[in-house]
Amino acid sequence: MRHATAATETMDNNSFTVTYLYKICAHCERLSKKDLGVRIPGPLGNGPSRFIPEKEYLESFLRTQHYLLQMDGPLSLHYRHYIGIMAAARHQCSYLVNLHVNDFLQVGGDPKWLNGLDGAPQKLQALGELNKILAHRPWLLTKAHIEHLLKAEEHSWSLAELIHAVVLLTHYHSLASFTFGCGITPEIHSDGGHTLRPLSLSQYCVCDIANGNGHGNNLEERRSSHQVSGEVEVLMERMKQLQECRDEEEASQEEMATRFEREKTESMLVATAEEEECVQSRDVSRHFEDPSYGYKDFSRRGEHVPTFRVQDYSWEDHGYSLVNRLYPDVGQLLDEKFQMAYNLTYNTMAMHKDVDTTMLRRAIWNYIHCMFGIRYDDYDYGEINQLLDRSFKVYIKTMVCSPEKTTKRMYESFWRQFQHSEKVHVNLLLMEARMQAELLYALRAITCYMT
Repeated sequence: MRHATAATETMDNNSFTVTYLYKICAHCERLSKKDLGVRIPGPLGNGPSRFIPEKEYLESFLRTQHYLLQMDGPLSLHYRHYIGIMAAARHQCSYLVNLHVNDFLQVGGDPKWLNGLDGAPQKLQALGELNKILAHRPWLLTKAHIEHLLKAEEHSWSLAELIHAVVLLTHYHSLASFTFGCGITPEIHSDGGHTLRPLSLSQYCVCDIANGNGHGNNLEERRSSHQVSGEVEVLMERMKQLQECRDEEEASQEEMATRFEREKTESMLVATAEEEECVQSRDVSRHFEDPSYGYKDFSRRGEHVPTFRVQDYSWEDHGYSLVNRLYPDVGQLLDEKFQMAYNLTYNTMAMHKDVDTTMLRRAIWNYIHCMFGIRYDDYDYGEINQLLDRSFKVYIKTMVCSPEKTTKRMYESFWRQFQHSEKVHVNLLLMEARMQAELLYALRAITCYMT
């Protein structure tokens, strides 16, 4: 509970600070308009999220704060914050980058490191390749990458340090997904957090376009509103039919394997965020290398994502014990976090109560792992297409693989009759499933190196 309390206090203080800044800004803007004629930036919204009403969002978000890892470990404080910066910057998450830049400086970090990754120690620079691969194509990670870090002479990592770094990298990659998925609004003093922005040629800021605030949205919303009725009932009926099919007959192992490969291939063809291009922020991109490297480039070339069979290497049977052995108690903390996100339910679906959502939650979790090539032999992947429609798949893939491209339009396009708290739960599932997928690949590579 210590971690939860600390995180809650941090969020409360942060919210107070933002509210206080809002009031100061509003007062200054009135003075400037009246007396000075100077433009003062104002906040873009009335809460931390662009997508979700303030009160409803804060209640749901604060419940998840105990997931944020704030424990002692093999790495020094400034190293931990710098690794957080590196990981969040990989997805251009300026919100998290700015938070950890401040923390990095407060714990005595060298400001020169913030000029760019090439200004950091060689030991941290060497972590850049692992950061890149884990964030976008974790299936490419091999024991050779691990060996390179552990046998770098004077710049080498210990196994305990590397486990700590891996946990931090995967945590902040997935937390960036959650941040973008919930539309967390940047602080007013940060880029994208205020109203003073350069206009593009079309008189819209680039971030407006990326967030779905350009022309035509109102018409799209009016059209989609006519298609919402009955959405939940259709999904519930499909769940009922699938359960009946399960009870009647079970597919063969060969058929189950075929359905997985089919779903894995189809998941690679799902476009992320309408393939919109994002503009790199110099303030963020300087903290990592090779900004063109990403998930979409891999899928576009038609390369094959190999299958990772959970029965051969799983979190429960292998990853958990490895983390706990090299980084005591952290395996337990992570396991509780995964289980809480996976099992969390209010037994509701929109306006319907007393609904068993296990089948739906499992489909979401397994679809995310499927995108990373991870297969559960006992799961029928034919259920995914029955339960997750295309707009939902686009949202999932964008938030997990290219979260910086997540838009309000995408958030609103799936599960339109569901409550915001239910969508926050979806974001928690996506965040934790993604983190576990990255961890599985990293821990398997470390295990291969050790054996």
